[in-house]
Amino acid sequence: MSPTDRRPARPRAGNRHVPRPLRDYVLLADGERGALTGPEGDVVWLCVPGWDGPAVFSELIGGAGAFTVCPQESWKVSGGAYDEGSLIWTARWTLPDAVVECREALAAPAEPHRVVVLRRLRGVTGAARISVRLAVRGEYGGAPAPVLRRVGEGLWEGERGSLRVRLRGVRAARTGPDGELTAHVDVPGGGVCDLVLEIGDRPLGEPAGAEAAWRRTEAFWAAAVPSCAGLTAARDVRQAYAVLTGLTSPRTGAMVAAATTSLPEHTGSDRDYDYRYAWLRDQCYAGQAVAAHRPHPLLDAAVHVVTERVLADGPGLRPVYRTDGSPVPPERRLPLCGYPGAADRIGNRAGSQFQLDTFGEALELLAAAARHERLSDDGVRAAAVAAKALEECWEEPDAGLWELETAWWTHSRLVAVTGLRAAAREIGGAAAGRWSDLADTILRVTRRRCLHPSGRWQRSASDPGPDAALLRPLASAYWPGAGSVASATREAVARELAVDGFVYRFRQGDGPLGEAEGAFLLGGFLMASACLAQGMPVAAGRWFERTRTAVGQAGLFAEEYDVRGRRLRGNLPQAFVHALLLESAVRLDAATAG
Repeated sequence: MSPTDRRPARPRAGNRHVPRPLRDYVLLADGERGALTGPEGDVVWLCVPGWDGPAVFSELIGGAGAFTVCPQESWKVSGGAYDEGSLIWTARWTLPDAVVECREALAAPAEPHRVVVLRRLRGVTGAARISVRLAVRGEYGGAPAPVLRRVGEGLWEGERGSLRVRLRGVRAARTGPDGELTAHVDVPGGGVCDLVLEIGDRPLGEPAGAEAAWRRTEAFWAAAVPSCAGLTAARDVRQAYAVLTGLTSPRTGAMVAAATTSLPEHTGSDRDYDYRYAWLRDQCYAGQAVAAHRPHPLLDAAVHVVTERVLADGPGLRPVYRTDGSPVPPERRLPLCGYPGAADRIGNRAGSQFQLDTFGEALELLAAAARHERLSDDGVRAAAVAAKALEECWEEPDAGLWELETAWWTHSRLVAVTGLRAAAREIGGAAAGRWSDLADTILRVTRRRCLHPSGRWQRSASDPGPDAALLRPLASAYWPGAGSVASATREAVARELAVDGFVYRFRQGDGPLGEAEGAFLLGGFLMASACLAQGMPVAAGRWFERTRTAVGQAGLFAEEYDVRGRRLRGNLPQAFVHALLLESAVRLDAATAG
């Protein structure tokens, strides 16, 4: 399908958003859903009621609907920062005669059927006139907007079908025939004005009070994110904790891979996906990263989700689920133009794949919980089920970490080896010997089928190239293989899959790296961990710091990075990149301290 055939040529009517580079966007999240905000104070992405629900603000991907709060003055400079260790953002605009701030967050703790968007305007110096625009459009902009009516002093309400909307803090406003509300708010120097937007798919109940909602939200983040004082890149590590917390449902413990859908990995390549689902592998990465630092509720959440799914589905385990544990819907396209360079789609074909490494990562996560004495009897049973599944299916081809064609992927087998060895050592019991023997068998057969003549691991039994995914098991504390093989593999990845200090997944075709896709930021942090495992802390630090530069202005990492264009690529923010940043920093500190 050609780029001209695959999508409409223009954004949906009502879309006023001018797309910005991904580095300019900010995440607001409460664990049940996430919003993306641009530098013009425009919330252009939000799904209701939950992560993979239909978007009510979708201007980011060419739909309709947004909530904009921004100084009317066009001559201004924008900036901002998170409150450290939170997803509370303070936007700051410098005008010719004033400075104004907008503190904003999704109210927490989250409610499952109502999102509360808090925005507090403050005149730092001078007076400013603030433009307010609210256009709530369900079904990715395809549904008619609820028409808001004034029902009290500064209070507006409306509904359309099951969608309910309430806005507080705007005294005078206009509503157009398309349901869009527009208003102006004057903020004097030293003055404060609160705007509270509530959207839900059920009756909203009592209006949310701004002061109480802010106190609860601040308390939530203060309790949720630990101090990371003393760690390498402590502020970034603490922010990674906040991102992972914001992407994790407080009801189910499931963590979505990213807050968005359809943000392109490579312009015009038709490679854009829906990541608003819970990949078990990604959640295992996050749980293991947290365990490397200290016991934390994110570890418990990961163990709960993985235990529940393994016990429920056994050898039929899928790599990805919705946050409530139900199946992921199949992919389908939306009739939108998409973020520039992309097509729009929702659902994900990975929901029906078999990915062998998921079982190995699950075992290593459960072992990490056992090491911290946080593994329940159900967790022990889940480990036995996962090990049994590996025993039955480790020889079968699978889709692998990169979700490609079915093949005998080396990474999948090596992760099975480290997972089994971790479970044998940390969980133990009568099955420990059997698990260790199975790990030895898998390693022996994989060595025969997937060891390159040069003495390194190759991508698969049929593909001799290197693969950055292989760095993951080789960096594990439970890796049993010879050091020379691990070193040769790491050196091949560094030599053949790295450009300017950034790591690519694997080579695609005969063209230069970067032609088919961006560098994978996960790979850079895996390279740092692999160097640490081989006793090279200085090299690890270099890879770590280089990868850490591929970040947006808010401290958010996407999945990929366009090295030449210095641009973020893919869905935002990508959970597993933040998880590996956290883990790499912890391990780097441990290595240098030792």
